Amino acid sequence: MDFPESVKMQTCQDCLSGQDLGFEIRMAFQPIVDIEKQCIIAYEALVRGPEGQGAGWVFERINDDNRYYFDQACRVKAIETATRLRCDTLLSINFLPNAVYNPETCIQATIEAADLYGFDLTKIIFEVTEGEQIPDKAHLQNIFQTYSKRGFYTAIDDFGAGFATMDWLTDLRPDFLKLDMALIRNIEQHPGQQHEVQQALAQCLLQGTHVLAEGIESKAELDYLAGLGIRYFQGYYFARPALEELVGVNFN
Repeated sequence: MDFPESVKMQTCQDCLSGQDLGFEIRMAFQPIVDIEKQCIIAYEALVRGPEGQGAGWVFERINDDNRYYFDQACRVKAIETATRLRCDTLLSINFLPNAVYNPETCIQATIEAADLYGFDLTKIIFEVTEGEQIPDKAHLQNIFQTYSKRGFYTAIDDFGAGFATMDWLTDLRPDFLKLDMALIRNIEQHPGQQHEVQQALAQCLLQGTHVLAEGIESKAELDYLAGLGIRYFQGYYFARPALEELVGVNFN
């Protein structure tokens, strides 16, 4: 897609206003935990509508005309809200690779926002979801490499549910790999899911990628995956996303 110069010149203040989207966006936060250290290591910022409507409501209103602006606005809103809530952990922000025309240029609003609100850039994780159709692996690889050079962490979200194969995992070499809940659900009962997770875990171990299991809803799922050596988890078992709130976790 060809982006007009007026779009490319937008600042973080433009993105924060939300005016070009035609509606306000807000952020919910869900904790990511380290089961070994019994602590929260990060919060994932999840987009919501002005009344707290879910991500589905928001994405129904996103199209090719506002996709770039939406991606930028989400980054800025996540940083602004996390700073206001005094987030001192890592902050995981989803991004749309098809909205990034040039990673070095598109990162400027993020850097500007972090500087404006005083958020540590080295605490940001950028994660790409498998729900996004990505025809060009080289483009995504360029984004990941650029973000890594800038000091950001990178993550592949929803692994096992979309575009990413083991080849994508080895080529992109993210800092984190998030296993999709479809692989996690009742995994202790399903050898096929167990095999897929063990394969991904083995490759991640070889290349130094941290594995994070998302969508945890039961102690049985947690116990099985922790038994494989996975230490990072996210899901309703620990806490649901909370609108403009950093909820805690009870590990007992």
